[in-house]
Amino acid sequence: MARVVVGLSGGVDSSVAAQLLIEQGHEVIALFMRNWHDETVTIHDECPWIEDSNDAMLVAEKLGIPFQVIDLSTEYKERIVDYMFAEYKAGRTPNPDVLCNREIKFDVFLDRAMALGADYVATGHYCRREETMVNGEKVYQLKAGKDPNKDQSYFLCQLNQEQLAKALFPIGHLQKSEVREIASKLDLVTADKKDSQGLCFIGKVRLPDFLQQQLAPKKGKVIEIPIETEIPRDLNRLPEQNDFSVKAAPYTFVEDMGSVKGEHNGAHYFTIGQRKGLGIGGTPEPLFVIATDTKENVIYTGQGDSHPGLRKEALFVSSDDVHWLRTDLALKAGESAVYTARIRYRQPLFKVQLHATEHGLYVLFIEAQKAVTPGQFVAWYQEDELIGSGVIQF
Repeated sequence: MARVVVGLSGGVDSSVAAQLLIEQGHEVIALFMRNWHDETVTIHDECPWIEDSNDAMLVAEKLGIPFQVIDLSTEYKERIVDYMFAEYKAGRTPNPDVLCNREIKFDVFLDRAMALGADYVATGHYCRREETMVNGEKVYQLKAGKDPNKDQSYFLCQLNQEQLAKALFPIGHLQKSEVREIASKLDLVTADKKDSQGLCFIGKVRLPDFLQQQLAPKKGKVIEIPIETEIPRDLNRLPEQNDFSVKAAPYTFVEDMGSVKGEHNGAHYFTIGQRKGLGIGGTPEPLFVIATDTKENVIYTGQGDSHPGLRKEALFVSSDDVHWLRTDLALKAGESAVYTARIRYRQPLFKVQLHATEHGLYVLFIEAQKAVTPGQFVAWYQEDELIGSGVIQF
């Protein structure tokens, strides 16, 4: 029997995770993480933390396990919120959920759990931890959840072997419907509760309101680039030039390539691939954001999701941002490998070629992908196992 601290969020998934751990004979302690205090930017009906905390407490009471609330808001602000502001200001789009798992749940929270004498921490993620032997040493594997519609391995793509060694994912082998059925049979208050949405531990927010805390609104132009425009690449940003690096080179946009379609309140409020929020109509096909320039405060758009400015054949991850969960499979400079990958949550996996150089990793797509967004994460897989990930630079 092990002592397991479960992160009880007030949702159905972590509730059932706790119950399954009890059934397995573990000593289970429940902790609720309060990571955010400023409710002025939260859409209150979507994710009120007080309700979540109360639901978590009721579940713990029903299951007969110890429960307490811990405040990690200082660490969350420093590691997640400040990082988000800096990334948006620089014109990149961060993924707070991936960071929250790496920096909060499996770092700060893990440390708190270990201080309580825990052997493991557990969460309600839809993924699986397995083990294999490599050269006589135990290696931990992160595999996709059995429910293809709920697989959350992508959100855990930045975990390392040490973190995975201490992690348990009790519901990873279940379908969402089975999880709800277990909760219903136990008459848990969370059984029919809607899944939470929005930023990790903050809830659903009005992003412009959230960002305006530090990034002031500033009027700028919305430029439409005609679909037939030949868009040049910025080869100067490449650390080296070869056949695959040129495919990854970022596009270069200038105002005189298109026409002004309207105004926006700040380029840093928008992200590549975004369609809603522009407030501009009257075009045969919807306008999509194909690039943002936060220095000049200009948004570039194109009609339709097949616009060439929205599609790329490759991406680049700098060496500092390449992360191998399976360190035994890490590529050395000059090596390449074929995997499948995704660049956003729930995206179907697609075939890629990885090429490692001394400067970083080039990820070449067999078929062009749309909305490749700097600041987001690319994660690569071998069948259903997550092998590594990296922050997209361009």
